[in-house]
Amino acid sequence: MSENKLIKNIKSFFASGGIDVPFFAILMAIIVTGLVMLYSATYVYAYYYEDDSAYYFKRQIVWVALGIAVMLVISRINYKKLETLGALVGTGASWLLLGAALLMPEYHGTHRYIYIRPLHLQFQPSDVAKFAIILTLAAILDKCHSVVLSKKPLQNNIARKVNDVVGRPILNDSLKIIIPCGLIIMVYAGLVALGSHLSGTILMLAIGVILLYLGEVRGKWFAIGGVGGLSAIVLAYKLGFLKGYMEERIEAWVNKDFDPLGARWQVNQALYAIGSGGFFGKGLGQSTLKHLYVSEPQNDMIFSIVVEELGFVGATLILLLFALLIWRGVVIGINSPDRYGALVAMGVVFQLGVQVLLNILVATDSIPNTGISLPFFSYGGTAMVVTLAEMGFVLSISRTSKIRRKKQ
Repeated sequence: MSENKLIKNIKSFFASGGIDVPFFAILMAIIVTGLVMLYSATYVYAYYYEDDSAYYFKRQIVWVALGIAVMLVISRINYKKLETLGALVGTGASWLLLGAALLMPEYHGTHRYIYIRPLHLQFQPSDVAKFAIILTLAAILDKCHSVVLSKKPLQNNIARKVNDVVGRPILNDSLKIIIPCGLIIMVYAGLVALGSHLSGTILMLAIGVILLYLGEVRGKWFAIGGVGGLSAIVLAYKLGFLKGYMEERIEAWVNKDFDPLGARWQVNQALYAIGSGGFFGKGLGQSTLKHLYVSEPQNDMIFSIVVEELGFVGATLILLLFALLIWRGVVIGINSPDRYGALVAMGVVFQLGVQVLLNILVATDSIPNTGISLPFFSYGGTAMVVTLAEMGFVLSISRTSKIRRKKQ
């Protein structure tokens, strides 16, 4: 290889052009707001349990700084160069980590975490998996797009007989991609479910459905998959696979009088916090329920403290920021110069939107309290770094987006 060609290949690995400023600005506003609310929601809890009111805030600052560094590095890489590598490494690493978590000791009745005891660290592999599944499905649906759209009948005896009975080629070549994608989604969801992470399982399934829809998979397969998925859930419940932690949380959601000092304590206190916030809230730092009533306010129930302090108006403004971030991500995806960039950009922001929605549904007792963080607000190093890495990927896509050309 000549020196000029080597230099050209190296240069092609890096993305050129500027990032999308609106997306970056909205993201920074959410991050800053999240840090402020994390400190406000946790200083009482942190002082009582850790003897340091800024315990969670100081550690989150470190993770935010690391995450922003990762984001900026990824934003400089040509995302197309990572298409195949991201899918292979992401899938292999995330499945390995999810499997390793199942071998770890139980934590609150679950196997969600991997512990690195010498460093006093723990992380949740499902945070890595939610990004990996996007990269994997996006790569497959991009490279095999023509097969996904194919109406050519499958050429095997069973398919021919089914198609003859139906009278049209209902079983066509698109199944060669849809079936492997479905199996990949089920492996991700299954590994997360085995760790007793119900909301994480729902998130994996939701991401899979979103990517398949964006990849132009035909509607009939969603209907078939929906019926099959619902049947699997009912069967799992009847066979007793939803045990312990998951079964208890579902029972607490169905029966509002169930174990008020145990399984329903956290969500009941969260509802009191949300209800007492009123229209304008009690004021920043003025929450009453964070004084050891809402347990672990740094995690899944931080939204309840946000509403108590900032009220309906403040919470609505925060949700508006998330909505703007998702909208801008969709704009970047729509204007991506290729299908892979569009799938990843929209997959990432829709995944973010689903996670925000699930967190709010849990905090408001609209779905069982199964534990899912609020992006950029809840405490957690793995979640913060991985989510910012996802944002870096979107920013990389924005560098080549047609938005910039339209403005010129």
